[in-house]
Amino acid sequence: MAKVFTELMSAHQEFIQKQQLFFVATAPLMTNGHVNVSPKGLDAFRILSPSRVAYLDLTGSGNETSAHVVENGRITVMFCSFDHQPLILRLYGQGTVILPTDEQWADLETHFPKMLGTRQIIVIDIYRVQTSCGYGVPMYDYQGQRPTLAAWAYNKGPTELTKTKYQLEKGSVSIDGLITPIGQLDT
Repeated sequence: MAKVFTELMSAHQEFIQKQQLFFVATAPLMTNGHVNVSPKGLDAFRILSPSRVAYLDLTGSGNETSAHVVENGRITVMFCSFDHQPLILRLYGQGTVILPTDEQWADLETHFPKMLGTRQIIVIDIYRVQTSCGYGVPMYDYQGQRPTLAAWAYNKGPTELTKTKYQLEKGSVSIDGLITPIGQLDT
């Protein structure tokens, strides 16, 4: 049975800190727009307070989350246990995209490890926390984070990854045509 909270309780925070994977879901306002669900890992999630969280967003092949958050703010983060404790935890909130050029960046980046390919930080003000059983989620053994993204970013190099190249090419416009904050820097 689902339980609903207005903020993260200490048990929720402990659960989140044990997870190696989380999923982020967003959608544009247009009825024929694409719902986006992205898996995330790499020690990129932080609890800032019982009602505020953030994650470090790394350069990828798209930037749907950023475009949707700028358009309407809606974002859901889901954690689910793949070990002995069956649990699904969802965080519903209003997101904000923070770029390295934003004033808040200096303070927020101190919460995260330095990672090549860092693109932005997504801050989420939580208004609903929901837990459910997770009995249908299979059990898996964690083997470690993939080194592939870090190696790819290293091979590209900082100049190739930044807004001057790859981030502009792959992350300026969503698949539904929404301009992202990175795309706004290019105008």
